[in-house]
Amino acid sequence: MEKYFHSVVLDDDKCIGCTNCIKRCPTQAIRVKDGKAMILKERCIDCGECIRTCPQGAKKSITDSIEKTESFKYKVALTAPSLMGQFDENIPPGKILSALKLTGFDDIYEVSRGADIATHYTKQLLEEKSERPLISSSCPAIVRLIQARFPNLIEHLIPLQSPMEISAILARKKALEPNPGLLPDEIGVFFISPCPAKVTSIANPIGAEKSNVNGVLSMSAVYPLIMKNLEKAEDDETNVYTSSTGIGWAKPNGEVIALGIKNYLSVDGIDNAISVLDTIENGKLKHIDFIEITSCPNGCVGGPLNVENKYIARRRIRYLTEKYASLPKDKTAVPKIDSSLNINDFIFTQPIEKMNIETLGKNMIESMNMMEKIEEIFNQLPDDIDCGACGAPTCKALAEDIALGRADIDDCIVLLKDKLRKGTESKG
Repeated sequence: MEKYFHSVVLDDDKCIGCTNCIKRCPTQAIRVKDGKAMILKERCIDCGECIRTCPQGAKKSITDSIEKTESFKYKVALTAPSLMGQFDENIPPGKILSALKLTGFDDIYEVSRGADIATHYTKQLLEEKSERPLISSSCPAIVRLIQARFPNLIEHLIPLQSPMEISAILARKKALEPNPGLLPDEIGVFFISPCPAKVTSIANPIGAEKSNVNGVLSMSAVYPLIMKNLEKAEDDETNVYTSSTGIGWAKPNGEVIALGIKNYLSVDGIDNAISVLDTIENGKLKHIDFIEITSCPNGCVGGPLNVENKYIARRRIRYLTEKYASLPKDKTAVPKIDSSLNINDFIFTQPIEKMNIETLGKNMIESMNMMEKIEEIFNQLPDDIDCGACGAPTCKALAEDIALGRADIDDCIVLLKDKLRKGTESKG
């Protein structure tokens, strides 16, 4: 089995061990030891919450450099709908895409096209599947969260590739049409990403054996390159995909608005996501048809690899959706599904498996014994104060770390102080 790739990594030189990150991690994947944070890779879902939280910038995402595109004969940039939210609304989208093309790409393919196709087939699945509520699988961090913390909800996920993957398939097909001598392997498809979870999902595909994307460039890295080329770029509106529903996916409610359904729930932000998933796992919300969930606050415009303030970016996306919605029909990209396409072209081909966060034992008996040991250690700790001074996010997490040999009982500052006080008193 290939080693699991994580996009989120730690820069030891910048980390000061402040413990801000341990409280914000949704899967308790971070500890602080010897004054430095450490990421438990088996727990990390690459949501980027620690990147957003760290005041020192010690957490970062591994993405590809623009130089990697040069290894391909034909280069295609996949632009996330949130890209337009990074620029002033007075800058025409056609000018932004032209400036991006000037960085060395042969073609641009907007992921909002894939979003419209995902919408079309999600409507079909809503009619076919009886499980309720169905949960969007478009956010890879949420899919990983479900795999890690809510495996019983895997069957609720829409078994459909993300708009990014759908767009990559179609972008490659589009590149081959006017270039009959071009080989598929000579085409490099690169996603401009607002979040690290997308990077991870390409290295570790969700519902597929292999990703259709060849590399990922962070939004923050591409932004200055576009700005550099804006002055000389032409406003080429002919290649802009003016779909209000497609670009609307960049902000909260975008997916459900595109679906045109009334019986839905829209959730953004990792804490809110966990709360709702907890509720579903407890057998509630069965009356809801569909739930749109994104791990980033304000949706994809709130991704940690973006450059613009998420509220400003959200407003710009709203401006474009309203503008595109008001265009005459002959100038609006009305979602039309190519008759040659089929839902089977984009449905999951691989099962979504439970993510094994931690192995407590080699078998059931060992695991039960370990659980008893954890409970015994937990009962020795202070009454669930979860101060985080030990470097673990909760007292329960510390008890588990001690049982697994990652920590010591003296890591609990409260118990250590009490031990030292009693030692001083006995000497006196």
